[in-house]
Amino acid sequence: MNLIRALGRWCPAFLMMTAIFAFSSRSSNDLPNFHVFDYFVKKGGHMIGYGLLATSYLYAFNRRDNKSFFLAWLLAVLYAFTDEYHQSFVAGRHPSIWDVMIFDNFGAILALCFISWRNKNLA
Repeated sequence: MNLIRALGRWCPAFLMMTAIFAFSSRSSNDLPNFHVFDYFVKKGGHMIGYGLLATSYLYAFNRRDNKSFFLAWLLAVLYAFTDEYHQSFVAGRHPSIWDVMIFDNFGAILALCFISWRNKNLA
């Protein structure tokens, strides 16, 4: 695979990392309030965002072996840790290990498990 094609495969991952960084850069006052559903919408957003990030890492690796799935999950969780650290510098935002360990981690695992299941059923 040539360098341009390889870099192109990493574009979705870079876009997802940028989107996550942009969302977490907003102060708590700038975030929308979903009233009764606020907690579920925001935690669901964590799961979807990190599911998409893990999926984009897997796409960048261009392989579907166990090592690639593990690395995609690991990179997503490591990025989640750096994002929580980043939030500690944003007004009104607070880092949470629980966001990483539960919502971000679970979103990445669910997405990768779905891809693995789909690949086995299509084969």
